[in-house]
Amino acid sequence: MNFEEYQAAASRTALYPRRLENLEYPTLGLAGEAGEVANVVKKIQRDHGGILTDEVKAKLKDELGDVLWYISACADELDLTLNEIAEYNVAKLASRHGK
Repeated sequence: MNFEEYQAAASRTALYPRRLENLEYPTLGLAGEAGEVANVVKKIQRDHGGILTDEVKAKLKDELGDVLWYISACADELDLTLNEIAEYNVAKLASRHGK
């Protein structure tokens, strides 16, 4: 699956209040899900002695998928594609490194 396919599929599951612009909802969801990722990583230190177990890795995969969904929803609200965002980001990072 590529970004275009993912964004189209994710958009079909967007069950939040739709209006002309509703960037707030997916942005708040993104912040919440990013916090959940951070919380899982925190617990690696606290509960697992810094060891990444298969169970924790699976939990992170799940939470990162939620982050990706909200990034896709934010992109939709901004009339951007994930491809556009990814290409822009890679070019920006390369320019920082003189490449």
